[in-house]
This record gives sequence, structure tokens and C-alpha cells, in this order.
Amino acid sequence: MVSRLAAIDDGNIIRAAFFALLIGTASVLYVDFRELALSEPAALAPALTPILPPADPGSGVEGRPMPHITSSPETLDAPLAITLESGGDLKLAGTIDPGSAIRFRTEIEQRGEYVKTVVLDSPGGSVMDALEIGALIQEKGLATKVAAGNLCASSCPIIFASGAERLASADSAIGVHQIYAASLGEASRDAMAVAGVAMADAQSTTAEITRHLTKSGVDPALWLHALDTPPDRLYYFSREEMQRLKLVTQLIEN
Repeated sequence: MVSRLAAIDDGNIIRAAFFALLIGTASVLYVDFRELALSEPAALAPALTPILPPADPGSGVEGRPMPHITSSPETLDAPLAITLESGGDLKLAGTIDPGSAIRFRTEIEQRGEYVKTVVLDSPGGSVMDALEIGALIQEKGLATKVAAGNLCASSCPIIFASGAERLASADSAIGVHQIYAASLGEASRDAMAVAGVAMADAQSTTAEITRHLTKSGVDPALWLHALDTPPDRLYYFSREEMQRLKLVTQLIEN
């Protein structure tokens, strides 16, 4: 028996543990939604869809040092601004609002031959837009970067992880947290059905994020920290974690 266990590849053990945690998380979500639906059905009346909310950079996880963020709150709160800068840098600054992916694709189609690196400074936002932006970055083979004092949180690390080269300053802040369900504003008569759809969408989105990270060569175990961290908090990665999880290909010392 011992010899059989010793023969099992460590990677297979880690992957099995990762997917077991996903299943366990889904089960807990279902129980929570079911209890809420039975006790307060009106609370789940709107249809739900999973998103990653823009993060509060001050909401660090207890016991972890707070990164020094110099980005202005006004910049982070504004809808995503896309600016072509010198040296082939395309800067994405602000909240990833719905429609950001369309604007990003338009910019790449118009001036893509000049763009070499996508520079990020964002508290996150729409996860689907982040995945679409990330997919285009992968397709074009662009690099990504988070500069000193800048923030890349919530859904922003999905974009950052898409780069062929991923450069991050040792003085940048990169953090993740859980997907949560937000209202689409559509009425629903069946709160349990709404809860089931929300749970299914959250699982589907998590699977898509995992595939996206794997395609870029990033360790999907990175997303375990998102699953463990409530939506109103952030798990900031240390420089050691960024390197070990292959989130960065180069850590820039300042």
C-alpha cells in the first residue's frame, strides 16, 4: 500500500486536492443558497450572475502586509481607460466595466502593431470582460506588467496572467478574492432555481478561469486563494508566491 502511494505523482495529488476543494466549495454554496431560499425567498428574487466586484485596495487579509498603493482612488474608481503610451505600452487603468473587452479589442485592431505590453492598474470588475481581454492578449502574444505602486486585483489578475511575459514590480499589489453573485435585474418566481443557476454559473466561471490560467502556464492552484477569500477582502500575493505559482515570469526589483 505504501509503495503504491509513493508511486503517485505529486502533481496528480495536488490536482485531485484542488478539484476536491472546488466540489466542496460548490456543495457549501448550494446548502447556503438552499437555506436562504427556504427562509427568505424574496432575498433571491433577482436573477444572479457571478462577477468579481471591483476591490477595495485597503481590504487586506488579516496577517498579511498591506502593499503600498500609489494609484489615485479617482483613477481606480473610473471606468477602464485605455491609453497608448511610449515604448509600445498600452495602459489599462480603472474599473473593468462591462464593455471594456470591446473597447480593448477595438484599440488592438486599430493600433495593435505598436502594442508590446499591456500595463495594468485596476481594482477589477467584470470577470467576463477580463477573460475576453486575456484571451486576446494570449492570441497576440503580448506581455503584461504591473508597475510599482499600482494595483491589479479581483478580476485584473486574470488579465495579468494572460501575458506571454508577465512582469511585476516587487512594490506592486496583486490580489484575488471570491466570485460573488450580482443581480441582473430580471425577476424570478423560483428562488431555488435562481440559487441553482447562480451556483452553476459560479462553478462554470471558476472552471473557465482555471483553464485560462493553465493555458498561460500559471499554476491553477493560484485560484485557491480566491476561493478562500471573501468578496469584501483581498488576498495579496507575496513575491515568493508570485514566483512559485508562476504568476510572474520576471519580478522587477525597484
